[in-house]
Amino acid sequence: MAPKARKQQGIFKNAPTAGDPPERVADFSYQNDALAEMIVRAWTDPGFRNQLVADGPAPRPNINQRITNARNELAARGIHLTNPIVLTETEFNEGWDRDAADEVVFVLPNLTRATAGTPLLETAKLLMACTPNGI
Repeated sequence: MAPKARKQQGIFKNAPTAGDPPERVADFSYQNDALAEMIVRAWTDPGFRNQLVADGPAPRPNINQRITNARNELAARGIHLTNPIVLTETEFNEGWDRDAADEVVFVLPNLTRATAGTPLLETAKLLMACTPNGI
């Protein structure tokens, strides 16, 4: 049995013509204290995390609710986007096809990257700078 083909890590927009390969969307990082605080809250508040990333990558989560939740949480921090979505690192690593041209993708770093019981804000800021490990 041949090994399962794996998508490339990253964010992709759908190919314009059937059969064409998907086009990779640029990864970049952005520093913002409010976003770093949002990461820390997602790490320390399971209910909040679940609002942002639902239950993970089960074949394709409820995208509309996740977009609404991300839009509301980002707006509360002064960031106003039409179509934001927060992914888990697993979803990013498995490859993510954008659903819309105006979709802005954020990646929530795994808590396992931080040392438990320590101040998390500076760790979150650092991970934000390490694409794709920042929201």
